[in-house]
Amino acid sequence: MSNSDYISRVALKKITPDVSAAMGSLHSAAVSAARDAKVEPEILELIRIRASQINGCAFCLDMHTKDARAQGETEQRIYALNAWRETPFFTARERAALALTEAVTSVDEGHVPDDVYAAAAEVFDDDQLAALIWAATVINAYNRIAIATRMVPGAYQPVQKQPVQK
Repeated sequence: MSNSDYISRVALKKITPDVSAAMGSLHSAAVSAARDAKVEPEILELIRIRASQINGCAFCLDMHTKDARAQGETEQRIYALNAWRETPFFTARERAALALTEAVTSVDEGHVPDDVYAAAAEVFDDDQLAALIWAATVINAYNRIAIATRMVPGAYQPVQKQPVQK
């Protein structure tokens, strides 16, 4: 299908605002759980980008690569994320989170293997593991929403951090 054959898709926020709000609440709760568990914000963005790569979600890739850059993530790591196993750019915690994210995202390929879960459990405590699973679950849901409704990438701009007051 070419761009000239565009078919209008349902506007979920408009048609089902309560469900959209619930999804937003789920996202907020997952972010809070990760913050409370002391999961690094960089890891959360890596999770979002990697799941979006696997799912082919252009809208979420646009959003989360911009958010990652705004948080100080390097171009080199963003570009190499699709091949993270072959690079020296990621920490043991990031690697464990990425492997877990890939397993959660691709559950049709062997579910979440015990070795992947065990590797994550070696570097994350239970609260952190729960937060990682929720983060992967939420971005996968958002990927499916954006893909199903053909959300158009490009316009998103990250919230600018406020300068620290001295």
